[in-house]
Amino acid sequence: MVSDFTRSKNVCVIGAGPSGLVAARELRKEGHRVVLLEQKDDVGGQWLYEANVESEHPLGKKKFLEVHSSIYASLRLVSPREIMGYTDFPFLVKKGRDMRRFPGHRELWLYLKDFCDSFGLREMIRFNTRVEYVGMLDYDELRNDLKWVVKSKEKDSEKAVEEVFDAVVVATGHYSHPKLPFIKGMETWKRKQMHSHIYRVPEPFRNEVVVVVGNSLSGQDISMELVEVAKEVHLSSKSLDVTLGLSKVISKHENLHLRPQIESLEEDGRVLFADGSQVIADTILYCTGYTYTFPFLDTKGIVVVEDDRVGPLYEHTFPPSLAPSLSFVGIPRKIIGFPFFESQAKWIAQLLSGKRTLPSWDDMMLSIKQFYQSRDTAGIPKHNTHDIADFEYCDRYADHIGFPHLEEWRKQLCLSALVNANDNLETYRDSWDDHDLLQEALQSPHFTQLGVQDFIV
Repeated sequence: MVSDFTRSKNVCVIGAGPSGLVAARELRKEGHRVVLLEQKDDVGGQWLYEANVESEHPLGKKKFLEVHSSIYASLRLVSPREIMGYTDFPFLVKKGRDMRRFPGHRELWLYLKDFCDSFGLREMIRFNTRVEYVGMLDYDELRNDLKWVVKSKEKDSEKAVEEVFDAVVVATGHYSHPKLPFIKGMETWKRKQMHSHIYRVPEPFRNEVVVVVGNSLSGQDISMELVEVAKEVHLSSKSLDVTLGLSKVISKHENLHLRPQIESLEEDGRVLFADGSQVIADTILYCTGYTYTFPFLDTKGIVVVEDDRVGPLYEHTFPPSLAPSLSFVGIPRKIIGFPFFESQAKWIAQLLSGKRTLPSWDDMMLSIKQFYQSRDTAGIPKHNTHDIADFEYCDRYADHIGFPHLEEWRKQLCLSALVNANDNLETYRDSWDDHDLLQEALQSPHFTQLGVQDFIV
């Protein structure tokens, strides 16, 4: 087994977003031969903004979506830029670009382009190429020399290309495929319904009565934007116990109303809420999140998605029966993503080169079972399996490969932004009081490692 994993591998990485790019880099650093397949015409994944969404189903009800990015035009980062960079490639302020601490989405896309170009990753990428099938070649229970068949098709081409790889890394992200609630009358409601996946600008909702379903960050952001043009905005939330920041926003706008969950939708346009109140709405906008989906992946039922749990996955990365030849980067949510994706990528690359080995199948399955039990005991729903929200877990994960722990300033800046957003929802991106932490960050090895002098405060 070990001898089989001491040679360079032919590896297919699917997706050229933040997780796919760093996976490709780390694999190549370990001497593997990498092909990165990307369905769009440039790098960035979710951060490659797509303004034209007319071809997409308004509720995302397609196996293969036409639009990958779910970013709206005004979106800004919810975390300060200092914490977001890969460990050896800080997210610097650059003159002539968006120099804010919480920049717009285009700035992060430009950062990813800079990363790609700095490490010469484009030569590995096939753009405008959609993966249609990934399956095992002659799978057997002993998992000896497992290989993968990958079928892909270039844009505007009728013919699929079939290739065989030693390993596949799935890095397709988790903010693309709409997750929808089940609401009585939803299928027969005749007015406009859409998921925030295809929301881009507020103007089409001018003078409308809009019901926004979901009190997530995107639901709050979009509601604050719509309230400037819509006649009324009704924000429907599972809980009416909202943050101080949202309370301030609601009290400021007479046409913004907090509502409980929707009870039913009536054919005459009425929206009935759980407390008995109702409105006649023009549009229902579902800001209800996203679900994991891998429509191209055939593992004979070994890896499945059930209620937003991808499993079984050891450490959110490896299916025990197929590891390390199949792996996932970017599944975890509620983390400081880029450094975590980097640690995942390093582990995968080192496993494939034979520098490291995984525990036995039994030990990995036991670890997964214990993790699921711990989540159940803590009262965490199954659909939140991959919501980490735990710096200690990220550090333990790093220990698998000797990856550095998250810097204390990175953790504290993250927490500071969360607290500020909780209290000052409308202003936290432009008004903050963590200057000491910011100075500590800018003086840390993360920013001084390359002799960086042009970071502007």
